[in-house]
Amino acid sequence: MVRTESDSWDLATSVGATATMVAAQRALSSERGLIDDPFAAPLVRAVGIDVYTRLVNGEIPVGEGSDFDPDRMARGMAVRTRFYDRHFLDAVESGVRQVVILAAGLDARAYRLPWPAGTVVYEVDLPEVIDFKTSTLRKLGAEPKVERRTVAVDLRDDWPAALREAGFDSGAPAAWSAEGLVVYLPSDAQDALFDHITALSARCSRLALEFVPDTAIFADERWRAHHERMVELGFDVVDFNELVYHGERSHIVEYLSRSGWQVSHRPVAQMHADNDFDYPDDDVAAAFADVTYLSAVLH
Repeated sequence: MVRTESDSWDLATSVGATATMVAAQRALSSERGLIDDPFAAPLVRAVGIDVYTRLVNGEIPVGEGSDFDPDRMARGMAVRTRFYDRHFLDAVESGVRQVVILAAGLDARAYRLPWPAGTVVYEVDLPEVIDFKTSTLRKLGAEPKVERRTVAVDLRDDWPAALREAGFDSGAPAAWSAEGLVVYLPSDAQDALFDHITALSARCSRLALEFVPDTAIFADERWRAHHERMVELGFDVVDFNELVYHGERSHIVEYLSRSGWQVSHRPVAQMHADNDFDYPDDDVAAAFADVTYLSAVLH
């Protein structure tokens, strides 16, 4: 499904299906004890995409020489999940009491992390996504461990106004995340996102995200060959090459640095090493070696 300017989706289609895919991979990580997310698998089952339901249920066979490697998926998602968990926990440990999760999807951090008293977590996403997750977790008997405020708005609309209306205080520091987001934004929307975050952030606010420096990788023959082999196994729900926006865009590190953020960043292979995981040694891993995890503090 190729993107359009005013397209829409739910958790089973287009960009929304990537949130379900990520939750399925978090379920694999949790099942292997690499992270602790008891809500990922039931949320995936509730969405009902067949291949991801079978994935979390362990019903996809692993053949010799197959591109399907659930342990590899679990390690990769553990790296990503631990990064954002640590980002938020470090922020609240330093005294930050406002958390903003942009494009929250099936993120259940409000339900599973040990938040200190007085913390408010704002989850920003489409109304149908927010409603689905909230109602599903309620049916499971889950309760947030923090004051959770949902901001049901399309990030292409005036989400800063909606965030303020929900009680966000731009005079106090905040911890922001844009997990799995920027690759799905056009160039001007990427710049606008960071401009809004900067305008809303007080000194000592924090930001975390991961990004792909060049989206042309999704058309690279190394990735396309892997993608086609995965399609044969039933993973035909998401084709990143159709969902991302290609073309030149601002260099994120430089853009944020010019806006007053002190930025640190590490490539994905280093992130694996930091977690005592070996980074895979094959064409697909080599193609994505430039994926970068970024942390920033506003000074």
